[in-house]
Amino acid sequence: MPKLDKSIDALLESYHSLGLMNPAGDANLPSKRSIEKILLELTELLLPGFGEMETLDHDKLTLITAERVNRAARSLEQEVEKSVAFGLRLEGKGGESFRGCHAGAEILVGSFFSELPVIRSLLELDIRAVLNGDPAAKSTEEVILSYPGLEAIMVHRIAHFFWAREVPLIPRMMSEIVHHKTGIDIHPGAAIGESLFIDHGTGVVIGETTVIGKNVKLYQGVTLGALSVKKELAGEKRHPTIEDDVTIYSGATILGGDTIIGRGSVIGGNVWLTNSVPPGSTIYADMKTRL
Repeated sequence: MPKLDKSIDALLESYHSLGLMNPAGDANLPSKRSIEKILLELTELLLPGFGEMETLDHDKLTLITAERVNRAARSLEQEVEKSVAFGLRLEGKGGESFRGCHAGAEILVGSFFSELPVIRSLLELDIRAVLNGDPAAKSTEEVILSYPGLEAIMVHRIAHFFWAREVPLIPRMMSEIVHHKTGIDIHPGAAIGESLFIDHGTGVVIGETTVIGKNVKLYQGVTLGALSVKKELAGEKRHPTIEDDVTIYSGATILGGDTIIGRGSVIGGNVWLTNSVPPGSTIYADMKTRL
């Protein structure tokens, strides 16, 4: 093996000159591997029997569920505590403030587990939307096991809970983990109503301030994005609003925080939109409109 002293010295020098280090140590930031594992555990709680290597023993469901909840809660509390501490550090707070991180994490995680039945109810509606909207979908089991859109929506509903409560890092980590797996990029800040169906899904992008109503159907390659990416617009509504019962076909791009796609509209493939359309519109790529 060649001598690497010069390489080591150069690398150490880059640490000093470039930074890009966690100066507080790894223990003070949430772990991506832990978040990935937690998402798997939460999937088992939300959709029991679909992720196990062995058949779910229904006679022991109470015991199994209690064990899973307690295991996932312990892991999640640790990661949320790190994330809350990181947020305080960014704000320049420390000392006594950090002492409340563990108690705050316990409260947040307890509130999250209370919300799981609600998330399950939303997932049931999302699954039903797939069954009703895709002739190729033959069963609930097929949808759960093989539709990437459902997995992306499920993780989004988890991540959005923590985003809405201003937990740093973890919601974005969750969204990027499922983005890597499915090719579907949903910012955890997006507000998504019930019965969303993302068909095929690859390349779908849903921005931070997007609002999506009920019974919306998106095909692959749809972008719901910002008209401008200027940093000073952070905190403002930059992404479109999609009202109830809208279908958006593949490759369509809809941009802007003031853009509203009216209820019941159909947006055709490869359409580029930066303006609102009234309810019941049909928009084609040649920009002809049928109202």
